[in-house]
Amino acid sequence: MEGDSLFDKLSRRGVSRRDFIKFCSAMAATLALPSSLIPRIAEALEKKQKPVLVWLEYQDCAGDTEALLRASKPTVGELVLDILSVDYHETIMAPAGTQAEKSLTDVVKNHKGKYIAVVEGSIPLKDGGVYCCIGGKTAKDLAKEVCGNALATIAVGTCAAYGGIPAARPNPTGAVSVKEAVPGITVVNLPGCPMNVENLTATVVYYLTFGSLPALDRLGRPYFAHGKRIHDNCERRSHFDAGQFVRKWGDEGHRRGWCLYEMGCKGPEAYMNCPVIKYNEGTSWPVQAGHGCLGCATPNFWDVNTPFYRRLPHVPGFGVETTADKIGVGIAAVAAAGVAAHAVAHAVRKKESKEETGTQGDKK
Repeated sequence: MEGDSLFDKLSRRGVSRRDFIKFCSAMAATLALPSSLIPRIAEALEKKQKPVLVWLEYQDCAGDTEALLRASKPTVGELVLDILSVDYHETIMAPAGTQAEKSLTDVVKNHKGKYIAVVEGSIPLKDGGVYCCIGGKTAKDLAKEVCGNALATIAVGTCAAYGGIPAARPNPTGAVSVKEAVPGITVVNLPGCPMNVENLTATVVYYLTFGSLPALDRLGRPYFAHGKRIHDNCERRSHFDAGQFVRKWGDEGHRRGWCLYEMGCKGPEAYMNCPVIKYNEGTSWPVQAGHGCLGCATPNFWDVNTPFYRRLPHVPGFGVETTADKIGVGIAAVAAAGVAAHAVAHAVRKKESKEETGTQGDKK
C-alpha cells in the first residue's frame, strides 16, 4: 500500500520480525558498524518508505545485473519488491519499448532530486557517443538527464566507476566513467567485476539510516567496502607470512591452499571486502577458490595489473626492497632462532637446576 514502510511491506510478504532483525544485523556487519546500531537501522527501515531507484545499463557485460539477480541476503525479489522501488531496469522490468522509456521519464519528472540512479557500464564519448544508444538517445545524454536529476548516482562495477575494460587501451569508443561523463554529480563508486550486491544494499540502507551517503575514499568508494586490503583479511595470509607460496598451478602448495602471491595475486595492493562477505550466498570468492586477485576494483586495472599472472614487484608496507621471498625466509629464520634460543635457555636452566641440587646435597 502507498505510504507503507519497508517493514510493513515485508510483513505482508511473510517476513518475520526475527528475519527482519537478522537482515539489519547483516547490514550492520557489512557496513562495519557496531551491533549497538542495529536498533537504529531497524528503526529507520521500519519508518521510512523504500526509495525509488532506476538502473541504467550501458557498455558492459551485464555482470552486475547478474550479481543482482543472484542476490541472497536479501534475494532479488525482496530487493525489487520490498527494499527498493525499482521503477526502471531494462533486464527485469515488464514494460518494453516506448512504455519502458516512459517509466524512466516519469521517475525523472515526478521524483526529481529524490530518486537513486544506478549506472552499470561505461559511457562512450567518441564520435558523439554513437557507440551506445537507447531509445534514440546516447548514453551520455541519458546519464546527464537521469543522473543530473537524481539524489545520488551509484556506479556499480568497474566499468561504470572507472571505465573498466571498455576503456582499456586502445579505448576505441572513448569510454569513460559516469563521473567523467557527467561532472558535478554526486557519485558513489561500487567497483568490482562484478560488484558485490550486498555492498549496494548496504549503501542504500546506510542512506536510509543516517540520511547521508557513506564516507568515501579518494577513489569515490565507500570505506566500509574498500577500507581494508584484501591481503589483510585473506585466509591464505598465514602462508604468505610463512613464505609458503604456490609456484605452479596444481602443485602441492596450490592443493594445500598456500599463498597465490607468486602467481600474480594482487591482494597486497587491492582494497575490497571480498574475503569478508564473499559471493554466491557467502560460499566463496576467487582467492578461496584457488585464483589470485586481479585488483579489479581499481582504476585502469586491465592495463596496470596485466600480465595478471606476474607477481607484484614489491610488497606494499614492508619496504621497497623487501620481497615476499625475503619476508618468508626472514620470518623462518627468526622462528628458527627463537626455537634455538628457547632450547639453549631450557638447557641452561636444566643444568643450573642440577648444579643447585648437587650443591645443596653437598651441604647436607
